[in-house]
Amino acid sequence: MAVKAKTVLLSGTAVLVAVVVGGISMIGWQIVLGPTARPTTDRRFEVTQARLDRGAYLVEAAACFHCHSEHNLSDPEFPILEGRRGAGWDLPEPELGKVVAPNITSDPETGIGAWTDDEIARAIQEGVSRNGSALFPVMPYLNFRNMTDEDMASLVVYLRTVPPVSQVRPRSDLIFPLSLLVNVMPKPMESHVPVARTTSEARGEYLVRTVAGCQDCHSPSHDGNPLDGMDLGGGFRLSDPGQNMEPVFTLNITSDPSGIAHYDEGLFIQVLQTGYIPGRMLNHIMPFESFQHLTEDDMRDMFAYLRSVPPVKHRISNTDPPTLCPLCEETHGLGDKNVKPVQGG
Repeated sequence: MAVKAKTVLLSGTAVLVAVVVGGISMIGWQIVLGPTARPTTDRRFEVTQARLDRGAYLVEAAACFHCHSEHNLSDPEFPILEGRRGAGWDLPEPELGKVVAPNITSDPETGIGAWTDDEIARAIQEGVSRNGSALFPVMPYLNFRNMTDEDMASLVVYLRTVPPVSQVRPRSDLIFPLSLLVNVMPKPMESHVPVARTTSEARGEYLVRTVAGCQDCHSPSHDGNPLDGMDLGGGFRLSDPGQNMEPVFTLNITSDPSGIAHYDEGLFIQVLQTGYIPGRMLNHIMPFESFQHLTEDDMRDMFAYLRSVPPVKHRISNTDPPTLCPLCEETHGLGDKNVKPVQGG
């Protein structure tokens, strides 16, 4: 009997091992071995005033310091703490585990001052840190992969000038299974030729999707996968760290009447510059303090692109009583006012 039990146990273990190995083979061995990372090179980016200026502009447009700086969460405006600009932040994302935006100042011990240009570029565009570990894509390297070579060079050149702040940050500690799945996300860059942006809509698309990454917050998703037909339609759940992590749902920014159909170009620019829409201020989770540094020409291009995106009918409110929404399957204000389209109808 004992022998039979032992045989069953060993057989079960063998099956489990086979299932685990098979699963890993399907997903990729990187899940346990670490991300696929190309060796860094000795490339260096020439420092020019044009690159310094462009890099400073891109850092604001991409809201880099919004995540990589500690904020005073007791102040409704979430200001960056004095002397902590770029020194990293333990992000308030408890549902993901411990997510840390590292120190990106030029400090050589605790920041990126000792990193090579290519190590910085690899982290920004390929999601691999200097030590070869995978970065969680709350750092939007999946967007930055589409950044032009010149813009990438400008970012690196500027980041080297960020005043050093000595601030040690712990490593991220994600919940299981994210702690393993994160390893299959980074991919080495392949050479590419940036698409010429000759129209206002094309320039706006680059700013919206590659630089600012508006879709990351304004498109609802399940398990990290964007919902079909909901691009930029709002409903992504965020936690407001200044309100005891109460949920905040991003708004629809398509041209549907449930979105921003009532915006004209002037109102769009006003909102990005001030954070105010008629009657109230936006939640400071929206990094308008960074976006206000965009040029009005770039804001016009962004608005032109958003006008070209297919409208999504998705009503959302953060002030009305929350009800279940059949579209995004979240519970938010006006959720019950939405209707799921009939398939095949």
